[in-house]
Amino acid sequence: MDKKYFFFDIDGTLTDRETNLIVPSAQEAVNKLKEAGHFVAIATGRASYKCIPFAREHGFVNMVCNGGHGIYFQEEMRENRPIDYEKSLAIYREAIGLGYGVLVALDDSPKVYAKDFTFYEQVGIRQEPTVYIIDENFDPADYDKIYKMYVSVSKEEEDRLTLKETVGNLRFVKEYLMFQPDAKKDGIMRMLEYAGGDPGDVVVFGDDTNDLVMFDDAFYKVAMGNACEELKEKADYVAAKNVDDGIMKACLEHGWIKE
Repeated sequence: MDKKYFFFDIDGTLTDRETNLIVPSAQEAVNKLKEAGHFVAIATGRASYKCIPFAREHGFVNMVCNGGHGIYFQEEMRENRPIDYEKSLAIYREAIGLGYGVLVALDDSPKVYAKDFTFYEQVGIRQEPTVYIIDENFDPADYDKIYKMYVSVSKEEEDRLTLKETVGNLRFVKEYLMFQPDAKKDGIMRMLEYAGGDPGDVVVFGDDTNDLVMFDDAFYKVAMGNACEELKEKADYVAAKNVDDGIMKACLEHGWIKE
C-alpha cells in the first residue's frame, strides 16, 4: 500500500451542515483509512478551541486549524500563529474611521474585544458562541497580537475597505466580514514536515470557497458533490454529496480502503 496523507475540511465535508454532526459513513471511512496505515488529519479554518473537542471526539490526532496557522500534531499543539499585526491594525483603523464596528480576537478563544457596541448595533451578535468584552479604552495597538477580526461591513460596501486584501478574509454570513488566516495549503505543507510526508501523496477533501487555497496542483483534490462550483472546477475528482456517503465512496473507488 502507498501511504497517503489525507486532509479533510470539517463543515460540509465531514459534517452534515443541517445537523452539524459528522456523517456516519465519513467517520467509518476515516477509521478505515487509519487502519490501512494512512495519515489522516483535519484541515479547517476553525480556531483551535473550537475544533480540538471535535478532533478528540472523532479520533483525529492531527489537525491543521486556524486557517492553516495552527498545527496540532499527535495530539499536541505545535504552532498557532496570529495574523499579520501591522496590516490588521491598519485595517482596524480604516474600518473604525469609516464608521464600521470591529470585534478583535486577541487570542485563540471565544473572547472578542471592542471599544463600543457599534458592531452589535449594525449587525447584531455573531452567529456562534462568543464572549464580548466592551471597553471604551480598548485599542488593539496596546497589544502585540491579533488572531482574528470581524468587521460589520456588508458585501456591497466591503470594497470601501481599501486594505481588505492585505489580510486573508472570508465571508460566511452576509452581515460581516472576517479577517482570519486563509493559508490551508501552507499549513498542510508544514504538517508534512512534522509527519515526514511528501506533497505528491496528499489528498484533500473540501466543499467551500475557503478550501480553494488548499486545492493546489501539488495535491490530489476531491470536491464533495455538495461543493461550490468554483471548487468542483479545480478538483481532480468530484465525489457524491457528503450526506450520500461521498467520502466513503471516493475512498473505495480509489482503492484507499477496502469494503
